[in-house]
Amino acid sequence: MISRGCYTTGVRPYLDLVKHVIETGDRRGDRTGTGTLSVFSAQTRYDLRDGFPLVTTKKVLFPAVVRELIWFLRGSTNIKDDLTQHTPIWDAWADADGELGPIYGSQWRNWGGLGIDQITDAIELVKKDPTSRRNIVSAWNVADIPRMKLPPCHAFFQLYASGEWLDLQLYQRSADLALGVPFNIASYALLLAMIAQETGKKPRYFIHTLGDAHVYLNHVEGLMVQLAREPKPLPKLVLADKPVLQMTFEDIALEGYQHHPFIKFAVAV
Repeated sequence: MISRGCYTTGVRPYLDLVKHVIETGDRRGDRTGTGTLSVFSAQTRYDLRDGFPLVTTKKVLFPAVVRELIWFLRGSTNIKDDLTQHTPIWDAWADADGELGPIYGSQWRNWGGLGIDQITDAIELVKKDPTSRRNIVSAWNVADIPRMKLPPCHAFFQLYASGEWLDLQLYQRSADLALGVPFNIASYALLLAMIAQETGKKPRYFIHTLGDAHVYLNHVEGLMVQLAREPKPLPKLVLADKPVLQMTFEDIALEGYQHHPFIKFAVAV
Protein backbone atom coordinates (compact mmCIF):
# COMPACT_ATOMS: atom_id res chain seq x y z
CA MET A 1 0.00 0.00 0.00
CA ILE A 2 1.29 3.46 -0.88
CA SER A 3 2.46 5.67 1.97
CA ARG A 4 0.60 8.96 1.76
CA GLY A 5 2.36 11.29 4.15
CA CYS A 6 2.95 8.58 6.77
CA TYR A 7 5.99 8.69 9.02
CA THR A 8 7.90 5.67 7.77
CA THR A 9 11.54 4.71 7.85
CA GLY A 10 14.21 4.05 5.28
CA VAL A 11 13.37 4.04 1.57
CA ARG A 12 10.30 1.85 1.98
CA PRO A 13 7.98 4.72 0.91
CA TYR A 14 9.70 4.78 -2.48
CA LEU A 15 9.38 1.03 -2.94
CA ASP A 16 5.73 1.10 -1.85
CA LEU A 17 5.03 3.79 -4.44
CA VAL A 18 6.72 1.82 -7.21
CA LYS A 19 4.65 -1.26 -6.32
CA HIS A 20 1.44 0.80 -6.18
CA VAL A 21 2.01 2.33 -9.63
CA ILE A 22 2.90 -1.01 -11.26
CA GLU A 23 -0.16 -2.70 -9.75
CA THR A 24 -2.77 0.06 -10.14
CA GLY A 25 -1.45 2.65 -12.60
CA ASP A 26 -3.33 3.73 -15.71
CA ARG A 27 -1.69 2.69 -18.96
CA ARG A 28 -0.99 5.89 -20.88
CA GLY A 29 0.90 7.18 -23.86
CA ASP A 30 3.58 9.80 -23.29
CA ARG A 31 5.75 12.39 -25.01
CA THR A 32 8.57 9.91 -25.64
CA GLY A 33 6.35 7.25 -27.26
CA THR A 34 7.54 4.61 -24.77
CA GLY A 35 4.30 4.21 -22.81
CA THR A 36 3.81 4.33 -19.05
CA LEU A 37 1.88 3.07 -16.07
CA SER A 38 0.85 6.23 -14.24
CA VAL A 39 -0.81 7.42 -11.04
CA PHE A 40 -1.75 11.05 -10.54
CA SER A 41 -0.96 12.55 -7.11
CA ALA A 42 1.11 10.75 -4.52
CA GLN A 43 3.22 11.73 -1.54
CA THR A 44 6.11 10.05 0.27
CA ARG A 45 8.02 11.16 3.36
CA TYR A 46 11.60 10.41 4.41
CA ASP A 47 13.00 11.01 7.90
CA LEU A 48 16.63 12.11 7.65
CA ARG A 49 17.08 11.31 11.34
CA ASP A 50 17.03 7.64 10.26
CA GLY A 51 19.91 8.15 7.83
CA PHE A 52 20.36 9.58 4.36
CA PRO A 53 17.53 8.38 2.04
CA LEU A 54 19.57 6.97 -0.82
CA VAL A 55 17.88 3.97 -2.45
CA THR A 56 19.66 0.74 -1.47
CA THR A 57 17.79 -1.81 -3.62
CA LYS A 58 20.04 -0.78 -6.50
CA LYS A 59 23.21 1.28 -6.71
CA VAL A 60 22.49 5.00 -7.12
CA LEU A 61 25.40 7.08 -8.38
CA PHE A 62 25.62 9.54 -5.50
CA PRO A 63 28.61 11.42 -7.01
CA ALA A 64 26.35 12.30 -9.96
CA VAL A 65 23.70 13.58 -7.53
CA VAL A 66 26.28 15.84 -5.88
CA ARG A 67 27.70 17.11 -9.18
CA GLU A 68 24.26 18.01 -10.53
CA LEU A 69 23.18 19.83 -7.36
CA ILE A 70 26.42 21.83 -7.18
CA TRP A 71 25.93 22.65 -10.88
CA PHE A 72 22.42 23.97 -10.16
CA LEU A 73 23.57 25.94 -7.12
CA ARG A 74 26.22 27.69 -9.21
CA GLY A 75 23.52 28.88 -11.57
CA SER A 76 24.96 26.87 -14.45
CA THR A 77 22.92 25.86 -17.51
CA ASN A 78 25.63 24.68 -19.90
CA ILE A 79 27.11 21.18 -19.79
CA LYS A 80 30.40 22.52 -21.17
CA ASP A 81 30.83 25.01 -18.34
CA ASP A 82 34.39 24.24 -17.25
CA LEU A 83 33.80 25.92 -13.88
CA THR A 84 31.66 22.94 -12.86
CA GLN A 85 32.10 19.20 -12.77
CA HIS A 86 29.06 18.44 -14.83
CA THR A 87 27.20 15.14 -14.87
CA PRO A 88 26.23 13.57 -18.24
CA ILE A 89 22.58 13.31 -17.17
CA TRP A 90 21.71 16.40 -19.21
CA ASP A 91 23.70 15.58 -22.36
CA ALA A 92 20.69 14.22 -24.27
CA TRP A 93 18.86 17.55 -24.06
CA ALA A 94 21.67 20.06 -24.58
CA ASP A 95 22.16 21.83 -27.91
CA ALA A 96 25.35 21.71 -29.97
CA ASP A 97 26.91 24.39 -27.77
CA GLY A 98 26.04 22.51 -24.58
CA GLU A 99 23.30 24.97 -23.61
CA LEU A 100 20.03 23.98 -21.94
CA GLY A 101 18.37 27.36 -21.67
CA PRO A 102 17.22 28.99 -18.39
CA ILE A 103 16.65 25.76 -16.45
CA TYR A 104 17.02 25.13 -12.69
CA GLY A 105 20.32 26.87 -11.99
CA SER A 106 19.24 29.99 -13.85
CA GLN A 107 15.89 30.25 -12.09
CA TRP A 108 17.30 29.43 -8.65
CA ARG A 109 20.11 31.98 -8.77
CA ASN A 110 18.90 34.57 -11.31
CA TRP A 111 15.12 34.29 -11.67
CA GLY A 112 14.03 35.36 -15.15
CA GLY A 113 17.39 37.05 -15.69
CA LEU A 114 16.35 39.71 -13.15
CA GLY A 115 19.13 39.10 -10.62
CA ILE A 116 16.81 37.51 -8.05
CA ASP A 117 18.80 34.89 -6.10
CA GLN A 118 16.12 32.60 -4.69
CA ILE A 119 18.56 30.27 -2.91
CA THR A 120 20.26 33.07 -0.97
CA ASP A 121 16.87 34.60 -0.16
CA ALA A 122 15.50 31.26 1.09
CA ILE A 123 18.49 30.69 3.37
CA GLU A 124 18.23 34.20 4.80
CA LEU A 125 14.49 33.80 5.38
CA VAL A 126 15.06 30.67 7.47
CA LYS A 127 17.51 32.67 9.59
CA LYS A 128 15.45 35.85 9.93
CA ASP A 129 11.86 34.61 9.84
CA PRO A 130 11.86 30.84 10.38
CA THR A 131 8.07 30.54 10.71
CA SER A 132 7.42 32.21 7.35
CA ARG A 133 4.96 30.32 5.17
CA ARG A 134 6.36 32.03 2.06
CA ASN A 135 9.73 30.30 1.84
CA ILE A 136 9.37 28.86 -1.66
CA VAL A 137 11.94 28.43 -4.43
CA SER A 138 10.46 27.96 -7.90
CA ALA A 139 12.04 26.71 -11.11
CA TRP A 140 8.71 26.95 -12.98
CA ASN A 141 8.99 30.31 -14.70
CA VAL A 142 6.18 30.37 -17.28
CA ALA A 143 7.79 33.14 -19.32
CA ASP A 144 11.04 31.21 -19.72
CA ILE A 145 9.69 27.71 -20.38
CA PRO A 146 9.74 28.09 -24.19
CA ARG A 147 13.49 28.70 -24.01
CA MET A 148 14.19 25.66 -21.80
CA LYS A 149 15.34 22.43 -23.47
CA LEU A 150 13.35 20.54 -20.83
CA PRO A 151 10.77 22.27 -18.59
CA PRO A 152 11.39 21.64 -14.87
CA CYS A 153 10.11 18.30 -13.61
CA HIS A 154 10.81 19.20 -9.99
CA ALA A 155 8.98 22.49 -10.18
CA PHE A 156 9.30 24.12 -6.75
CA PHE A 157 10.16 23.42 -3.12
CA GLN A 158 9.16 24.91 0.22
CA LEU A 159 11.11 25.11 3.48
CA TYR A 160 9.51 24.70 6.91
CA ALA A 161 11.37 25.42 10.16
CA SER A 162 10.10 24.19 13.52
CA GLY A 163 12.32 24.75 16.53
CA GLU A 164 15.65 23.05 15.88
CA TRP A 165 14.33 21.19 12.82
CA LEU A 166 14.12 22.02 9.13
CA ASP A 167 11.88 20.24 6.61
CA LEU A 168 11.66 20.52 2.83
CA GLN A 169 8.75 19.63 0.58
CA LEU A 170 9.20 19.25 -3.17
CA TYR A 171 6.44 19.36 -5.78
CA GLN A 172 7.43 17.32 -8.84
CA ARG A 173 5.05 17.56 -11.80
CA SER A 174 6.49 14.54 -13.63
CA ALA A 175 8.25 11.69 -11.88
CA ASP A 176 10.11 8.84 -13.61
CA LEU A 177 10.09 6.32 -10.77
CA ALA A 178 12.87 4.05 -12.01
CA LEU A 179 15.51 6.56 -13.06
CA GLY A 180 14.66 10.04 -11.87
CA VAL A 181 12.97 9.68 -8.50
CA PRO A 182 15.80 7.95 -6.55
CA PHE A 183 18.04 10.75 -7.84
CA ASN A 184 15.51 13.45 -6.91
CA ILE A 185 15.04 12.08 -3.39
CA ALA A 186 18.79 12.13 -2.79
CA SER A 187 19.27 15.56 -4.37
CA TYR A 188 16.64 17.36 -2.32
CA ALA A 189 17.51 15.51 0.87
CA LEU A 190 21.08 16.72 0.32
CA LEU A 191 19.90 20.27 -0.32
CA LEU A 192 17.82 20.13 2.87
CA ALA A 193 20.82 18.98 4.89
CA MET A 194 23.04 21.70 3.43
CA ILE A 195 20.54 24.49 4.16
CA ALA A 196 19.86 23.11 7.64
CA GLN A 197 23.56 23.18 8.47
CA GLU A 198 24.01 26.78 7.32
CA THR A 199 20.94 28.00 9.21
CA GLY A 200 21.76 26.25 12.48
CA LYS A 201 18.97 23.69 12.11
CA LYS A 202 18.88 19.91 11.87
CA PRO A 203 17.38 18.20 8.80
CA ARG A 204 14.21 16.26 9.54
CA TYR A 205 11.64 15.44 6.85
CA PHE A 206 11.97 15.45 3.09
CA ILE A 207 8.42 15.28 1.75
CA HIS A 208 8.08 14.35 -1.91
CA THR A 209 4.80 15.34 -3.58
CA LEU A 210 4.38 13.95 -7.08
CA GLY A 211 1.97 14.89 -9.85
CA ASP A 212 2.28 12.30 -12.64
CA ALA A 213 4.12 9.42 -10.95
CA HIS A 214 4.95 6.94 -13.69
CA VAL A 215 6.81 3.81 -14.61
CA TYR A 216 7.93 3.45 -18.23
CA LEU A 217 6.82 0.12 -19.64
CA ASN A 218 10.41 -0.85 -20.46
CA HIS A 219 11.37 -0.27 -16.80
CA VAL A 220 8.87 -2.67 -15.21
CA GLU A 221 11.15 -5.72 -15.38
CA GLY A 222 14.04 -3.96 -13.64
CA LEU A 223 11.76 -2.50 -10.98
CA MET A 224 10.35 -5.93 -10.20
CA VAL A 225 13.93 -7.02 -9.49
CA GLN A 226 14.27 -4.13 -7.06
CA LEU A 227 10.99 -4.93 -5.33
CA ALA A 228 12.22 -8.47 -4.67
CA ARG A 229 15.33 -7.17 -2.88
CA GLU A 230 15.54 -6.45 0.82
CA PRO A 231 16.46 -2.82 1.60
CA LYS A 232 19.75 -2.27 3.39
CA PRO A 233 20.53 0.19 6.23
CA LEU A 234 20.73 3.82 5.18
CA PRO A 235 24.11 5.57 4.85
CA LYS A 236 25.25 8.65 6.75
CA LEU A 237 25.77 12.03 5.06
CA VAL A 238 28.91 13.98 5.96
CA LEU A 239 29.19 17.69 5.05
CA ALA A 240 32.06 20.12 5.39
CA ASP A 241 31.29 23.07 7.64
CA LYS A 242 30.73 25.57 4.83
CA PRO A 243 27.87 27.77 3.59
CA VAL A 244 25.69 26.16 0.93
CA LEU A 245 26.96 28.27 -1.95
CA GLN A 246 30.60 27.61 -1.05
CA MET A 247 30.23 23.84 -1.09
CA THR A 248 32.24 21.87 -3.64
CA PHE A 249 32.05 18.27 -4.73
CA GLU A 250 34.86 17.37 -2.33
CA ASP A 251 32.93 18.79 0.66
CA ILE A 252 30.16 16.18 0.47
CA ALA A 253 30.53 12.49 1.31
CA LEU A 254 28.58 9.39 2.28
CA GLU A 255 29.59 6.84 4.89
CA GLY A 256 28.38 3.26 4.91
CA TYR A 257 26.42 3.13 1.67
CA GLN A 258 25.41 -0.53 1.28
CA HIS A 259 23.46 -1.38 -1.86
CA HIS A 260 22.34 -4.15 -4.19
CA PRO A 261 23.82 -4.30 -7.73
CA PHE A 262 23.23 -1.56 -10.28
CA ILE A 263 20.23 -1.95 -12.61
CA LYS A 264 20.45 -0.30 -16.02
CA PHE A 265 17.32 1.52 -17.19
CA ALA A 266 16.97 3.09 -20.64
CA VAL A 267 16.48 6.87 -20.66
CA ALA A 268 13.27 8.03 -22.37
CA VAL A 269 14.09 11.30 -24.16
